[in-house]
Amino acid sequence: MSAAFGKCYDPNGARYGIPTYPWRLAPDGLATRRQLRTQGLRPGGQPIAAQLMRRSRCRKAGVSVAFLYRLDLAKPVRPMTSRKWAALAVAMLARRTCPACQLDAGYVIPTSLGMCVTCAYPNEQRAA
Repeated sequence: MSAAFGKCYDPNGARYGIPTYPWRLAPDGLATRRQLRTQGLRPGGQPIAAQLMRRSRCRKAGVSVAFLYRLDLAKPVRPMTSRKWAALAVAMLARRTCPACQLDAGYVIPTSLGMCVTCAYPNEQRAA
Protein backbone atom coordinates (compact mmCIF):
# COMPACT_ATOMS: atom_id res chain seq x y z
CA MET A 1 0.00 0.00 0.00
CA SER A 2 1.43 3.41 -0.95
CA ALA A 3 1.82 6.21 1.59
CA ALA A 4 -0.73 8.38 -0.24
CA PHE A 5 -3.28 5.57 -0.18
CA GLY A 6 -2.71 5.01 3.55
CA LYS A 7 -3.32 8.68 4.38
CA CYS A 8 -6.58 8.69 2.43
CA TYR A 9 -7.97 5.36 3.64
CA ASP A 10 -9.78 5.72 6.97
CA PRO A 11 -13.12 3.86 6.76
CA ASN A 12 -13.73 4.15 10.53
CA GLY A 13 -13.20 7.92 10.70
CA ALA A 14 -10.52 7.73 13.41
CA ARG A 15 -8.15 10.24 11.74
CA TYR A 16 -10.49 12.79 10.13
CA GLY A 17 -13.70 12.32 12.12
CA ILE A 18 -15.71 10.96 9.17
CA PRO A 19 -15.02 7.92 6.99
CA THR A 20 -12.41 8.78 4.35
CA TYR A 21 -11.70 6.90 1.13
CA PRO A 22 -9.16 7.33 -1.67
CA TRP A 23 -10.33 8.90 -4.92
CA ARG A 24 -12.61 6.59 -6.98
CA LEU A 25 -12.82 3.96 -4.22
CA ALA A 26 -16.00 5.02 -2.42
CA PRO A 27 -18.39 2.25 -1.38
CA ASP A 28 -21.74 1.78 -3.09
CA GLY A 29 -24.63 3.86 -1.80
CA LEU A 30 -22.60 7.09 -1.51
CA ALA A 31 -22.33 9.87 -4.10
CA THR A 32 -20.96 13.39 -4.49
CA ARG A 33 -23.20 16.40 -5.16
CA ARG A 34 -22.49 16.24 -8.87
CA GLN A 35 -23.28 12.53 -9.02
CA LEU A 36 -26.53 13.16 -7.15
CA ARG A 37 -27.43 15.95 -9.57
CA THR A 38 -26.92 13.72 -12.63
CA GLN A 39 -29.42 11.30 -11.08
CA GLY A 40 -31.91 14.12 -10.44
CA LEU A 41 -31.30 14.16 -6.69
CA ARG A 42 -30.03 16.60 -4.05
CA PRO A 43 -28.59 16.01 -0.54
CA GLY A 44 -31.76 17.39 1.06
CA GLY A 45 -30.22 18.61 4.32
CA GLN A 46 -28.59 15.33 5.29
CA PRO A 47 -25.18 15.44 7.01
CA ILE A 48 -21.99 14.48 5.16
CA ALA A 49 -21.65 10.70 5.29
CA ALA A 50 -18.01 10.36 4.15
CA GLN A 51 -15.34 12.04 2.08
CA LEU A 52 -12.98 11.27 -0.78
CA MET A 53 -9.39 12.50 -0.72
CA ARG A 54 -6.57 12.65 -3.22
CA ARG A 55 -3.22 14.37 -3.41
CA SER A 56 -3.20 17.66 -5.29
CA ARG A 57 -0.34 19.93 -6.25
CA CYS A 58 -2.70 22.84 -6.89
CA ARG A 59 -4.20 22.99 -3.41
CA LYS A 60 -2.37 24.74 -0.59
CA ALA A 61 -3.18 21.91 1.83
CA GLY A 62 -1.91 19.32 -0.68
CA VAL A 63 -5.16 17.36 -0.92
CA SER A 64 -8.49 17.65 -2.74
CA VAL A 65 -11.60 16.65 -0.84
CA ALA A 66 -15.06 15.67 -2.13
CA PHE A 67 -17.90 15.08 0.31
CA LEU A 68 -20.17 12.05 -0.05
CA TYR A 69 -23.87 11.78 0.73
CA ARG A 70 -26.11 8.76 1.15
CA LEU A 71 -28.25 7.89 -1.86
CA ASP A 72 -31.11 6.47 0.21
CA LEU A 73 -31.57 9.80 2.06
CA ALA A 74 -31.30 11.99 -1.04
CA LYS A 75 -34.38 13.88 -2.19
CA PRO A 76 -35.50 14.75 -5.72
CA VAL A 77 -34.41 18.08 -7.18
CA ARG A 78 -36.97 20.84 -6.86
CA PRO A 79 -38.36 21.87 -10.27
CA MET A 80 -37.75 25.38 -11.60
CA THR A 81 -40.81 27.60 -11.18
CA SER A 82 -41.83 30.32 -13.62
CA ARG A 83 -40.63 33.00 -11.17
CA LYS A 84 -37.19 31.37 -10.91
CA TRP A 85 -36.94 31.26 -14.72
CA ALA A 86 -37.93 34.94 -14.87
CA ALA A 87 -35.37 35.95 -12.23
CA LEU A 88 -32.66 34.04 -14.09
CA ALA A 89 -33.60 35.76 -17.37
CA VAL A 90 -33.43 39.20 -15.72
CA ALA A 91 -30.03 38.42 -14.18
CA MET A 92 -28.63 37.26 -17.53
CA LEU A 93 -29.99 40.39 -19.25
CA ALA A 94 -28.19 42.52 -16.66
CA ARG A 95 -24.91 40.71 -17.40
CA ARG A 96 -25.35 41.37 -21.14
CA THR A 97 -26.32 45.07 -20.87
CA CYS A 98 -23.48 47.57 -21.36
CA PRO A 99 -23.42 50.27 -18.64
CA ALA A 100 -21.99 52.84 -21.08
CA CYS A 101 -24.38 52.56 -24.05
CA GLN A 102 -27.26 50.74 -22.29
CA LEU A 103 -27.59 48.26 -25.18
CA ASP A 104 -27.83 44.46 -25.04
CA ALA A 105 -24.45 43.33 -26.35
CA GLY A 106 -25.65 39.82 -27.12
CA TYR A 107 -22.91 38.31 -24.95
CA VAL A 108 -21.86 38.55 -21.31
CA ILE A 109 -19.89 41.76 -20.78
CA PRO A 110 -16.25 40.99 -19.81
CA THR A 111 -15.53 42.08 -16.25
CA SER A 112 -12.02 43.07 -17.28
CA LEU A 113 -13.46 45.78 -19.56
CA GLY A 114 -16.60 46.70 -17.62
CA MET A 115 -18.38 47.58 -20.88
CA CYS A 116 -19.00 46.07 -24.29
CA VAL A 117 -16.08 45.75 -26.71
CA THR A 118 -17.50 48.44 -29.01
CA CYS A 119 -17.52 51.01 -26.18
CA ALA A 120 -14.16 49.88 -24.79
CA TYR A 121 -12.33 50.17 -28.14
CA PRO A 122 -14.22 52.74 -30.27
CA ASN A 123 -11.31 53.59 -32.58
CA GLU A 124 -10.60 49.99 -33.59
CA GLN A 125 -14.26 49.38 -34.41
CA ARG A 126 -14.48 52.38 -36.76
CA ALA A 127 -11.36 51.35 -38.68
CA ALA A 128 -12.77 47.93 -39.48
